[in-house]
Amino acid sequence: MIATTRPFSSSSNNLADQAAQSADNAISATQRVTSDALDALSETVQDARDQAAPVLNRVAAKAEELARRSAEAMRESSTQIKERALRASDATVMYIKDEPVKSMLIAAAAGAALMALVTLLARDRD
Repeated sequence: MIATTRPFSSSSNNLADQAAQSADNAISATQRVTSDALDALSETVQDARDQAAPVLNRVAAKAEELARRSAEAMRESSTQIKERALRASDATVMYIKDEPVKSMLIAAAAGAALMALVTLLARDRD
């Protein structure tokens, strides 16, 4: 019986060694495949980054240009509005100088209309 146990024991050791070797081979193969996949992914990400950089630079340049143009347009609009307000003010002063009585009557009528509106709105709230 002992003789039968030894071949069984050595065959079980042999099977265990083979199983361990197969597991090691499977782990190594998995590591290689994973490493290759990560390398490919890294290259893909780097390619995407390289392709995106010029696009992002163009977008940033266009955004800067748009901001610059908008600021210029705002400055021009502000200047035009100031000039119009100044002309309107000058025209108003000239009208008041030319027609003082008429100007006073218009101001009184505008004040009365404004007061009537305020009174009307105050009654609605009560």
